[in-house]
Amino acid sequence: MFKFMTRTLLAATLIGATPGAPAAAPRQYPLKDFFRNPDRGYFRLSDDGSMIAFMRPVSVEGQPPRMNIFVQSLQGATPVGEPRKITSETARDIGSYVWKGSDTILYAKDFGGDENFHVLAVNVHDGKVVDLTPFEQVRAGIADDLEDDPEHILINHNQRDPQVFDVYRVNVHTGASVRVAQNPGNVVGWQTDHAGKVRAAITSDGLNTTLLYRDDEEQPFRPLITTDYRTTVSPVLFTFDDKQLYALSNRGRDTLALVRIDPAQPDAEEMLFDPRKADLGGIGYSRRRKVLTVATYETDKPQRKFFDMQIEAIYRKLGDRLQGYEFALQGETRAEDKFIVAAYNDRTPGSRYVYDVKSDTLVKLADINPALPEADMAPVQPITYQSRDGLTLHGYLTLPVGREPRGLPIIVNPHGGPWARDSWGYNAEAQFLANRGFGVLQINFRGSTGYGRKFWEASFGQWGLAMQDDITDGVQWLISQGIADPKRIGIYGGSYGGYATLAGITFTPDLYAAAVDYVGVSNLFTFMNTIPPYWKPLLAKMYDMVGNPEKDKERLQATSPALHVDRIKTPLFIAQGAKDPRVNKAESDQVVEALRARGVEVEYMVKENEGHGFHNDENKFEFYEAMEKFFVQHLKP
Repeated sequence: MFKFMTRTLLAATLIGATPGAPAAAPRQYPLKDFFRNPDRGYFRLSDDGSMIAFMRPVSVEGQPPRMNIFVQSLQGATPVGEPRKITSETARDIGSYVWKGSDTILYAKDFGGDENFHVLAVNVHDGKVVDLTPFEQVRAGIADDLEDDPEHILINHNQRDPQVFDVYRVNVHTGASVRVAQNPGNVVGWQTDHAGKVRAAITSDGLNTTLLYRDDEEQPFRPLITTDYRTTVSPVLFTFDDKQLYALSNRGRDTLALVRIDPAQPDAEEMLFDPRKADLGGIGYSRRRKVLTVATYETDKPQRKFFDMQIEAIYRKLGDRLQGYEFALQGETRAEDKFIVAAYNDRTPGSRYVYDVKSDTLVKLADINPALPEADMAPVQPITYQSRDGLTLHGYLTLPVGREPRGLPIIVNPHGGPWARDSWGYNAEAQFLANRGFGVLQINFRGSTGYGRKFWEASFGQWGLAMQDDITDGVQWLISQGIADPKRIGIYGGSYGGYATLAGITFTPDLYAAAVDYVGVSNLFTFMNTIPPYWKPLLAKMYDMVGNPEKDKERLQATSPALHVDRIKTPLFIAQGAKDPRVNKAESDQVVEALRARGVEVEYMVKENEGHGFHNDENKFEFYEAMEKFFVQHLKP
């Protein structure tokens, strides 16, 4: 695990040569090599292990290539025969997919980025597709794939009421649907037991959450645990006898831990594992052997706590063969005798493999991006610094290879969310910018998740204030180290990162020489008025965490960049999807209109067939080409 160093030692480490780095700067690789879809990726195993599925870009009927699903036979761990294409999507890449047994694949698609996902089923033998949720303006998702029921799955969707999600048992061959749980209006999450019965739910009035439980589907739900929203008690799965719950909880502590809850004594949590230094992220389990296997959490890099010797032995064997790489198991057969293995590090998205447990063989399926040599990409270094009010802040610094780390042009890249985090690993944007000669600074400012409750709560009411100061302090820290050229600092972010970009050039107008706002919030009043209907049950919580438009009017006014565009003098480029359901296009329009009315030129890219971020390759390429040209022009790497 990375051990944090003092500032002086860290500076010395950053300024020293990177082991194994080429003496000269690598060549500039084509932009499309960083951002195009992989030739083969997103591998999944059928339940019986006889087939493997993957996605690859393919042109259908002369349309631009889109990620579609292929299947291929598997002998042991080795794909054999020709892959067969089983979907023919032309408008957008398929969003995600899973096997249902060994004859059907379920996949999700939306329309122009509106995030109203449909769930579709495709027969892998004859390619017949059934839309299981053929409803207009409805958002659907899989609640439980019902592994023991070959005919049905559980889907939640909001057709009955746009604000809430009910649960339906749906036949994957015919689309026939029966509602099995109706939302009373306040349920924000459902939990099934191992038999696929809806047995627990989380309700919210916005500020308080209650865990509901029932012994079987014939019984009414009863409240087990009520907390305010700042306290999490989140069920992740039932115990294997279906009588108790495993949950992630931070009741009475700062970090999320794994606990067991007995419905007969809901306040007596049994502690199973508390990482203490970070929030627990998730748990793995063996369905076949009915045991918990591993818990995962993240400090600077991914960490694991094993509960099971069998799975630990598999990780140890894989670790011996994949030295120099992080890896994760991304799916398995029903018998748990074959696994998909993803190996990666900070300089490559890596490779995908099938691991056959019985024969102890690891067979490579594909390199995700062979066009970019790992040796020419830039190491990602965990960093730490102090905020002006004494918080310890963590982040990542990616510096261009083969250049002395002094006086560099830097692009600050605040993450979206904002209640999310940046992680160590391969990041195509950071590698692309580093390949063009820019340093990239990613900061887990206050409110970023994974660092415990106090750190998260420190962001409440602090959009444009202390959260922004954390980003500013990171820039000043890099300047004080001599790494950053204070005259060549850019800022680029999407969603909340777009807000932080606009706030940066509005409230610290002398700090940045160029800015790119990608689907960013600009006006905290209009933003909260245009959220999707299914966010409405959580609006009181948003008001508490961000600000109430009436009670906190002065603060929201003071921290909405769109209301202070007269302060903006930094060259600005804005990109926006017309169908964005989260950050309405009006968020970008009002900034552009106000700046142009002042005679300030602002570049503006709108894509009619995109939503919250660009997904189609041709739109991604156009955006990154424009961004590169813009930053090169203003920051001169």
